Amino acid sequence: MAPRTLLLASASPRRRELLARLGVPFRVIPAEVTEEEAPDADPRHMVSHNAALKAEWVAQRHPEAVVLGADTTVYLGQTVLNKPRDPAEARAMLRRLSGRTHMVFTGMALRCRAGNLSLDGGVVSEVTFHALDDALIERYLGLVHTLDKAGGYALQEHGDLVVAGFRGSETNIVGLPLEETKQLLTRAGLLP
Repeated sequence: MAPRTLLLASASPRRRELLARLGVPFRVIPAEVTEEEAPDADPRHMVSHNAALKAEWVAQRHPEAVVLGADTTVYLGQTVLNKPRDPAEARAMLRRLSGRTHMVFTGMALRCRAGNLSLDGGVVSEVTFHALDDALIERYLGLVHTLDKAGGYALQEHGDLVVAGFRGSETNIVGLPLEETKQLLTRAGLLP
């Protein structure tokens, strides 16, 4: 039997870079879906739902392939902070995160129609921000394109300016928890 093709159902350049670290050949086919993004959603449920939605959309169109879907969000207090719509919203998110600890949730879904495969996983990490003044926020926004990042920040891009520390998976905070993804791909027979 020929090895199955792995497809990444995401347009995220960070997920593509992270997945490449595992050494499994894959192709990128972004899912064309409308994700759940309500600010009052349960973050664990939301990322799990969105990851499955993406994986299933691509798996339906490529039934022989193994498809990986993922979704990441930031959760502060009782509010989900998704990707900011504009610089003003990114600025407001950074002000809210300033000096506080928040959670980063990622859901992963692995699907293969032909193989009747359906595996799910989820990871949560904790991130604490430095206290940020307006000058630092403006400096950060000038250095990092924040509109495609949940919470309006990126640990991997000048993260030391805003992040005081974190607990848990660093790759989860970036957008794809590699250890847990590796476990899913191993269970699916794509890794030894």
